Amino acid sequence: MKKRTARQGGFTLVEIMIVVAIIGLLASIAIPNFVKARTTAQMNACISNLRQVDGAIQQWALDTKQGDTASVTSAEILPYMKNSVVCPSGGKTFADSYSVTTVQAKPACLKVPGTHKIEDTVQ
Repeated sequence: MKKRTARQGGFTLVEIMIVVAIIGLLASIAIPNFVKARTTAQMNACISNLRQVDGAIQQWALDTKQGDTASVTSAEILPYMKNSVVCPSGGKTFADSYSVTTVQAKPACLKVPGTHKIEDTVQ
């Protein structure tokens, strides 16, 4: 008489460990790329916001006939901006995201100072 041994369907421990190792390897490749892409997107959004703020400052200066040394406040330029402008790196309001001083001076990001500059992207 022959004994029949039926093999149960399923995965062995080695197969499961290989799948887990492959998933871990893919995650270790994907996560740093995701973080870098997110940082780059935030930087580009901040630079775009700085351009919009600078445009609003220049429009305000033209409308009110102000010179390059005229002092400007955020309250004066907010009507010249289409949307609420906040830094994507964690700003809550315009005042805690960007600083404006004079018409001639470029606006600056307060969340990540010195890293976002309009001059770096405009040629």
